Amino acid sequence: MKFAHPLRNISAAVAFAAAVISAPASAVNLTVTHWADGMYGTPFAVALEKGYFKEAGVDVTGFITSAGGGTTVRNAMASEIPYGEVALPAAIAALKQGVDLTIVHAGVVSLADLYWVAKAGSPLNSVADLKGKKLGYSSPKSVTDMVSTIALQKNNILANVERKSVGTLSSALTALRQDAVDVVYTTEPAYSREKATLKTVFRSSDAIANVTQTVGIVRTDYLKKNPGVIKAIIAARRKGVDFILANPNEAGDILARQYKMPPELAKTVIAGILASKGTYWSQGKLDYEGMNAMLAGLQIVKAVEPGPFDWNKIVDESALPADQRK
Repeated sequence: MKFAHPLRNISAAVAFAAAVISAPASAVNLTVTHWADGMYGTPFAVALEKGYFKEAGVDVTGFITSAGGGTTVRNAMASEIPYGEVALPAAIAALKQGVDLTIVHAGVVSLADLYWVAKAGSPLNSVADLKGKKLGYSSPKSVTDMVSTIALQKNNILANVERKSVGTLSSALTALRQDAVDVVYTTEPAYSREKATLKTVFRSSDAIANVTQTVGIVRTDYLKKNPGVIKAIIAARRKGVDFILANPNEAGDILARQYKMPPELAKTVIAGILASKGTYWSQGKLDYEGMNAMLAGLQIVKAVEPGPFDWNKIVDESALPADQRK
C-alpha cells in the first residue's frame, strides 16, 4: 500500500458505474493496487501466467493499476467487472462516503514489505535509537504515518522524534540520501533493489505484527447478480498464492516477467517476504483482528473518525471457498 491519502471523494466518481451488470463475455482487466510496483499483485501475476483465471472461467488478460488510495477504488468500481484488490484504508474511506461496495476476501495481511531504513553505515539499530532523530513518512493520515506513530509510541519516544512528510518512495529515499531525515520508509521491491546502500533499522511487521493491508472489493449490485464471477476470481487468486508458497523460485520468474524486473530481484523479494513472521498473501480468509488493527491505527492518525465499525454490514464471505470462511 504505497500510502496515497485514502480519504478522497470517491462517491461522485463511481456514481455512473452501475451500467455493466451481466457477467463478462469477453476478455477483461482486473484492478490491482500498485500493480508492477508493489508485491500485492504477485498472486494475480501467477494466476494470469499459469492460466488459473481462464480455468476458473474468467478471461483476464491484464490489470488496471494506480498510485493507490481512492483512485484504485474508482478504477475498480467503473470496470467491466467492478472488482479490485485495494488498500483497506481506501475501502473504508469509500464505505464511509456511501459507495455501495462489499469486501469479499483478504489480500495482503501483513506489513512484511514495509521497512524503515537509514543509510548504510548508520549507527541506528532499532526504534529505540531514534530518540532525537528525524524520521520520514509519506503523508499525514497514511499507513506510514500510522506505523511510525505506533512504533514510536510503543517505545515511549513519539515526542522525542521529529517526523517529516517526505512524499513518494523516490522522494523519501532522496530525502535520506540528502540527510534531510535519519530514517525513512521504503517498500519491496525497492528495498531489495537498494539494499546495498541502506541499513534496516526496523521492520513494520515487528512493530505491528498483524495488520490487513489490502482486501478484495466488488460493487454490491454486481456481486448479487454475478456471484460466480467473483468466486472464480477468488479461486484463481488463491491458486496463485498456493503456487507461490510451493514454488517460490518459479513464482519469482513469473513476477519478473509480469513486472519487468530482474529475476534474481523478484526471487529475493519473494524469499524475504516468505521468511517473515506469519502470513503475507492470504488465501482469501478475512483476518478481522488484522482489519481492526488497521482501523484502530487509522483512527490514531485521524484518518478515520473514532467509533465502532460493523464489518458484518460490509463483508460477504459467500464467494470464498468453504475452508476460507469464518
